[in-house]
Amino acid sequence: MTKVAERIQIGSDKDCPIGLNFKPGLAVVHACKTCHARRVGYKGSLKSDHPNYLWDEVTSGKKDSGGDLFLNLIDPPVPLFKLESFKKFLDWATPRYEKGDTILIHCNQGESRAPSLALLLVAKLGLNSSGSYQAALNEFKGKPSEPGVFPNYKPGKGIETFLTEHWNELV
Repeated sequence: MTKVAERIQIGSDKDCPIGLNFKPGLAVVHACKTCHARRVGYKGSLKSDHPNYLWDEVTSGKKDSGGDLFLNLIDPPVPLFKLESFKKFLDWATPRYEKGDTILIHCNQGESRAPSLALLLVAKLGLNSSGSYQAALNEFKGKPSEPGVFPNYKPGKGIETFLTEHWNELV
């Protein structure tokens, strides 16, 4: 797991909590199709008209506190993402962070989707000084002489293209 900001962490499958998270003070974002499929209960693909096609969420019963958000995200080389998924993520994670929860975002390898969502959340919360996607990315990765908070960030081409095109709508 890697801390990218106060109470914002990213990880990979090995950091995924087993079962549903009802730990007070922890909100988990599962940014991968494998966890989404396990949660919603399908193998292979899911029809786009399914009510939980893009996401499913489980809460502890307390509004805007703790719980799990399961996003149906893959990381293809072309942007196949839905804007609604990213808006849902921000609408779900922002109030939890503001109430004091730690946000753990994980994807399969912890290299593209999870850090991309963390970068977006950090910008949305105003925890960095950058306005544009490129400026936020540069601050996040840093320079060889001054590494940023996540110097090994390797966004997939699809998610990088998507964030470049939709950054201002989301932040």
